[in-house]
Amino acid sequence: MFGKKTTEAGITLIAENCELIGDLHFKDQLLINGCVKGNIYAEAGSKAQVTVSEKGTVRGDITVPNVVVNGEVFGDIRSDKHVELSANAQIKGNVFYNLVEMVEGSRIDGSLLHLDSEDTALKNRTAQDNSSAAGQIVQQQRGTSGKSSTLKPSIPTPPIAGGLRT
Repeated sequence: MFGKKTTEAGITLIAENCELIGDLHFKDQLLINGCVKGNIYAEAGSKAQVTVSEKGTVRGDITVPNVVVNGEVFGDIRSDKHVELSANAQIKGNVFYNLVEMVEGSRIDGSLLHLDSEDTALKNRTAQDNSSAAGQIVQQQRGTSGKSSTLKPSIPTPPIAGGLRT
């Protein structure tokens, strides 16, 4: 009873009447029926899975090996294994994936970006660099004179792999 460590897999539930504010780090499985306002992390390469149900909402980035979405996600999704977008999935952000399944009716307001297995390190580094790179995004624009000028965008664009959008 005391002193024994168990390594049983567990399921964490964010119930429909629950709102969690802050970053969430987990192992095994996470089921979201309520609202999470913060980023969700699990160890890359693990068997961890997050499921956002039809009633669930996430307002933040998801960095988890296996992701199933049937609700709303307002942020980027980074998965080094599998992303499943069910019929009611509504994503406003970029999806970085190794393998993706999309059912008719799912919607992404952002980009789908494929990652190879060697891109896992880049993906993890990008998640850390996003906060600092967001304020440093610069676009190149050519005028009629052919000279290049640097302009800061009036509407911030979401960072992509590598931290810069060109």
